[in-house]
Amino acid sequence: MLSLSNKHGVDVIDDKKLAALAKKNAAKAANSQGKKGFGKRYDVTRADLPTDEAALKALDEQERFFKEMKKREF
Repeated sequence: MLSLSNKHGVDVIDDKKLAALAKKNAAKAANSQGKKGFGKRYDVTRADLPTDEAALKALDEQERFFKEMKKREF
């Protein structure tokens, strides 16, 4: 078992075990390729996000425009 209880009921983890767990999780995250279907929306009736260069450029321009408009007060 990784954790021990101290007199206050709070779990205490040994530093070596914590470091090993962090290293294991970092290695697992580094090997991860991401979720399958990344970029899909939760609503199946909507289209996927575009992947062509022109559409991505248009989306970036829209994001930039709306971020700029959020900064302004009317």
